[in-house]
Amino acid sequence: MANDIPNQDVINAVQRMQHYIEGHIKEPITQSQLAKAAGYSPYYSSRIFKMLIGKSPFEYIRKLRLSQSAVTLRDERAKVLEVALDYVFDSHEGFTRAFSKEFGINPKAYAQNSPPIKLFMPTAIKDFYNLINGNGEKKMNNQPAKAIFVQIMERPARKLILKRTKTATHYFEFCEEAGCDVWGILCSIKEALYEPIGMWMPDNLRPKDTSYYTQGVEVPSGYAGEIPEGFEIIELPECKMLIFQGPPYDDEKFQEAISELWEQTADYNPQIHGYEWADDAAPKFQLAPMGYRGYIEGRPVKEIGK
Repeated sequence: MANDIPNQDVINAVQRMQHYIEGHIKEPITQSQLAKAAGYSPYYSSRIFKMLIGKSPFEYIRKLRLSQSAVTLRDERAKVLEVALDYVFDSHEGFTRAFSKEFGINPKAYAQNSPPIKLFMPTAIKDFYNLINGNGEKKMNNQPAKAIFVQIMERPARKLILKRTKTATHYFEFCEEAGCDVWGILCSIKEALYEPIGMWMPDNLRPKDTSYYTQGVEVPSGYAGEIPEGFEIIELPECKMLIFQGPPYDDEKFQEAISELWEQTADYNPQIHGYEWADDAAPKFQLAPMGYRGYIEGRPVKEIGK
């Protein structure tokens, strides 16, 4: 995606096209339909889509259909032909060729084995430019604090598949260093215990000259599956995590939601629950911001005196 900031009307138009594609991904989609969603001519709609997204609308649709079909093959007992037709491919052969070219494995073999692959996980264009532009920065002066839900959760002994960079300290720096494929690969790991996470690594789990911020996914302690190229796997002990969950928010205000939770929890004392911080036990993590559930972070704790 481009770093120059286009005007808000163009961003909103491309966002509407993304929403239309998402809602009709299992139906034929024409340039005329996308243009109607954008509110511009077919030519201009296609032009601004590629300018902001970096892909033509139909390249974007194709990659999204292939990735969603891969998840279906991984998680459901579906026949390859049924999945192909569900995602608007004309034939088993055409789907197999496209799938194999995209992921380096044919769909039948993937359904049987499901190694990690590079799923296409597009970012909502408004979120991307809000992050670039600094929109949604928190303005909490004289604002009442919002309710934060706090709970203690058990984490079993497990392994962590992660991707490190050299210097990243937060999400956006990580994406600049590691590229846009990491999250999609993590989402493709079938044996994952939980959803992928962004993490701030404690010193004891951070080799010299590696980044503070990383992305990864936790898998069972007995995991013996494939480790994606450029990733590594480490062991994490059994521990407890103190989970902070903010209130629901409008998706485009995710930065504000993160900042609010950070400010309200900066001096949080877990002793009120009988715990103390145990930062060496595991990384502090964040889940992908999703407005409907509120922003969520976790930090390791242990019972006082243990």
